[in-house]
Amino acid sequence: MPLYSKEIIKYFKNPKNMGKIKNSSACGIAGNLTCGDVMKLYLKIEKNKKNEEIIKDIKFETMGCAVAIANTSLLTTMVKGKTIKEALKIKNKDLIKKLGQPLPAIKIHCSILAVDALHDAINNYFKKTSKKI
Repeated sequence: MPLYSKEIIKYFKNPKNMGKIKNSSACGIAGNLTCGDVMKLYLKIEKNKKNEEIIKDIKFETMGCAVAIANTSLLTTMVKGKTIKEALKIKNKDLIKKLGQPLPAIKIHCSILAVDALHDAINNYFKKTSKKI
């Protein structure tokens, strides 16, 4: 049985939305001192035709293992184009499910960090704009 699923390998080898956004609306960061993983997300937020704030673009920089990179990459594909409220509904279990099993228990924190970085970015956006969720 392979250590990682085909989906993890796919997102690790060909990460989506990697990089920075110049003049981003906000950025967020999450890390784990024990393993050394650090994830940074950049958001570009704009209003859609319904006047809802959507995540128009999202990029990431992750320093970490294959699973950390795969989780962050997958998360960016899941939230791009979504409203902030929709993005906040995404849980680490959603990432784990989409990345498939097997996922070693010691790597579950990678999905938590990805979601934490998203929440931090959204929080920072609201602080910047003085809005509330």
